Amino acid sequence: MSSTSSNNLKTIIVMPAYNAASTLEATVRDIPEQFRSDIILVDDCSKDNTVEMATRLGLTVIKHEKNGGYGANQKTCYDAALAKGADIIVMLHPDYQYDGRLIPYFIGFLQTGVCDFMLGSRIRTRAETIQSGMPIYKYLSNRFLTITENFILGQNLGDFHSGFRVYKRSVLEKIPFHKNSDDFVFDSQMLAQAAYFGFKIADAPVPCRYFDEASSINFSRSTKYGLLTLYTMLQFILQKLKLAKFSIFQA
Repeated sequence: MSSTSSNNLKTIIVMPAYNAASTLEATVRDIPEQFRSDIILVDDCSKDNTVEMATRLGLTVIKHEKNGGYGANQKTCYDAALAKGADIIVMLHPDYQYDGRLIPYFIGFLQTGVCDFMLGSRIRTRAETIQSGMPIYKYLSNRFLTITENFILGQNLGDFHSGFRVYKRSVLEKIPFHKNSDDFVFDSQMLAQAAYFGFKIADAPVPCRYFDEASSINFSRSTKYGLLTLYTMLQFILQKLKLAKFSIFQA
């Protein structure tokens, strides 16, 4: 079935993958059937059989020759989706943390023009989030960073750090994402850039699962990510006040 919607907006799903063999099939099976024909998986030199699994499932597979990092993986994902003519791009982690059944509902916000960029929020309530398995330190750091980012960027989002994101083509064409980090702070930079360039950003609740096979960065890398996110917020402030210029905010 075609992934082109009733109003002729072509949707492509991209998956930045690293060692996702054990969760990939379940992730794909959750995606509504009409969207499965246009899924691009970018493999960042996995050490398991992610590529073989993705090929068996009929996904379009792009293999990095060397490990580039999470941000570098997304850059390849978005380049490929834009090259294939995507009007709407869904970025979904292939680790089965996020519920892909909600994809058409998120797309609806973009199709109607209500939003340009949607995120899946893992934090509808504190109890629900903790019960899903999110570590306490991650919940607390998420709350601190999200509150800080909302205040600085002038937004009202529930979860700035989600791995379920839906973009209009125009967002990825405007944002200079190739100038972003190749590491995990890429996600924070994307949101800062979207806010800087005036795109309409929103989120909606999405169930989240935490389990051993799901990808998750450790405490030390989480700390680095948090500090770099705060540095990105500082860059945003200085750029808005015209006290400095940063390449990530140059269209």
